[in-house]
Amino acid sequence: MSEPASSAEVIRDVVIVGSGPAGYTAGVYTARANLNPLVIAGSVTAGGELMNTTEVENYPGFPTGVMGPDLMEDMRAQAEKFGAEIVYDDVTSMELTDDVKTLTTGNGQLVRARTVILATGSAYRKLGIPREDALSGFGISWCATCDGFFFKDQDIVVVGGGDSAMEEATFLTKFAATVTIVHRRDELRASQIMADRARSNDKIKFLFDSEVSEILGENKVEGLVINNTRTGEHQQIDATGLFIAVGSDPRVDLFADQLTIRPDGYLAVEGRSSRTGVPGVFAAGDVIDPVYRQAVTAAGSGCSAALDAEHYLASI
Repeated sequence: MSEPASSAEVIRDVVIVGSGPAGYTAGVYTARANLNPLVIAGSVTAGGELMNTTEVENYPGFPTGVMGPDLMEDMRAQAEKFGAEIVYDDVTSMELTDDVKTLTTGNGQLVRARTVILATGSAYRKLGIPREDALSGFGISWCATCDGFFFKDQDIVVVGGGDSAMEEATFLTKFAATVTIVHRRDELRASQIMADRARSNDKIKFLFDSEVSEILGENKVEGLVINNTRTGEHQQIDATGLFIAVGSDPRVDLFADQLTIRPDGYLAVEGRSSRTGVPGVFAAGDVIDPVYRQAVTAAGSGCSAALDAEHYLASI
């Protein structure tokens, strides 16, 4: 693992904050343009949400599918092949409004750059119920591919109604005795193919118009209290695993005070470009996209940000 240049005198042409399809694609394009990009990939989030995904069936070029972590590893290797420098650290603060941007990493390094591409992605959303954080890792998880193996022959609940929830539930049937999908509405938000896949699985059952209101168990999950949002009735169900798949929020905290954030919480860019309101600062991927949120659109967005940064550097 390499370290960022420690000298404050070094000014990079491009620094990319975050990885995943957007960050790594921006790394590929800026590296091929001989801009010697530095990718600050994150200490635990490198690769983004695809690191927590099983088989990806809709990424072009893989007719038989590809595992999410394998796809991210190939993207990382491709960026490095063309000269991108990748470090596994976090940015703790950034000053973006000057002509030369300054970023501080978790290990205390100062990194200066003429352009910054923000590909910080999004973070898993929580339910906001008591003891959710305390029992994280003790029966509560946001990652089926990470933790599903530990729930062999157990009864599991998945909360959510979108594609991610259907994918999590279907994957968990490889290990669990039963999987119950709890969704607060009366119909799923998932695409038809994902919904049909879940419905056709004998191990999966559904609780609609429902939400988890209480987690039972002292030191680990031993059961759940489910509230019917339509009737107000409560029921207790046996479960030793709770997997939460209710979406995610864009990671904008580091720069929300310097850049324009849209009312929906996403970072604002100009039209179809990747340009933020600050010259030399560009953005790509899920941090600017509340609509599509696909690996392929994130990769395309990373390409756009790289080209915009290249054009900006040429203009100065």
